[in-house]
Amino acid sequence: MSAPILPPATLGVLGGGQLGRYFVMAARTMGYRTIVLEPDPGAPAGAAADLHLVAPYDDPEALAVLARECAVVTTEFENPPAAALASLAATTPVRPSPAAIAITQDRRSEKRFLASAGIPVAPFAVVDDERDLDVALRDAGVAFPAIVKTARLGYDGKGQVTVGDDAELRDAWERLGGVPCVVEQRLPLEREVSVVLARTPDGTCAAFPTVANTHVGGILDLTVAPAPDADDDHHAATDLAISIAVALDYVGVLAVELFVVGGRLVVNELAPRPHNSGHWTLDAAATSQFEQQVRAVCGLPLGDPSLVVPAAAMVNLLGDEWAEGPPDWSVVLADPGAHLHLYGKAEPRPGRKMGHLTVSGETGSQVAQRALALRGHARGGLQLDH
Repeated sequence: MSAPILPPATLGVLGGGQLGRYFVMAARTMGYRTIVLEPDPGAPAGAAADLHLVAPYDDPEALAVLARECAVVTTEFENPPAAALASLAATTPVRPSPAAIAITQDRRSEKRFLASAGIPVAPFAVVDDERDLDVALRDAGVAFPAIVKTARLGYDGKGQVTVGDDAELRDAWERLGGVPCVVEQRLPLEREVSVVLARTPDGTCAAFPTVANTHVGGILDLTVAPAPDADDDHHAATDLAISIAVALDYVGVLAVELFVVGGRLVVNELAPRPHNSGHWTLDAAATSQFEQQVRAVCGLPLGDPSLVVPAAAMVNLLGDEWAEGPPDWSVVLADPGAHLHLYGKAEPRPGRKMGHLTVSGETGSQVAQRALALRGHARGGLQLDH
């Protein structure tokens, strides 16, 4: 096993969003130098890094800089070009591996991987072309209603359509561009939970407490940690997440999204990076998911993932909050149990993640209500949180 990567080594990251920004901030706090490769000159991570390479992810000159300067390279999103990762991996450690990222950036390969590993998933069918529309669902045992999801690039509810019969399925596939898709049977959900864990090159794992998630319009709206009344879910979900990380030979931070259906856990999706539902760790865990990412990719001992408060809640702040003008953060900042995070994005747009708000307290219901109320006050008291 290679020696740990220690400060002041240089760490590289592909992607310049808020996940990369927090990774860079954690790395710099620990004494590392950082380089971000991201084509957007105004990207949040680039503003925090020692060096921002403003170039496409597959730019040969920029990749050569990363390979020459970095002791390890990681990613903050799941869709970097496979050829770019392979090029880097030829000379520089890339964690998680290009092979693991390739599985998670295509829903077809992800579902097949999970099923082959014996991980419980919803009944699904792969639609590669129009011919599959007639036979794929019948052969796979998928019943309506179902959800059509594009194989690549869909996130935060994008690239997904719910359908109720064969005619709607064909229409949805055409509206999605006739691209390869996965069709999943829609399940009667009791709740949604997720596990964020870290795994080092020597196979050591550390999982944060299982959290409960609420989505609105396909976008994560509220996370409560720990998931209320879910001790059994936590142990089972953690075991599932660890088994997935082992099967992927994963190194880094991995998020596993799960459904609770009929009292059992079903894996929905994987995210090969820190996750929105882990943002609460910045303020309410002994080690944040971003410091854990630095530790994992550098081969350092993992930090303590425990909660340091009885309960915490995180609510997203989307561009919608700016619809009536800049939000008023005064009450949020006056609350001793609240922490405001804004990502430094210049242009608020509907559905765009501009920041988040974390509240700590005694119970999950209490902190969830406070977080929603504080967000409602900031947006001028608009009653959208129900």
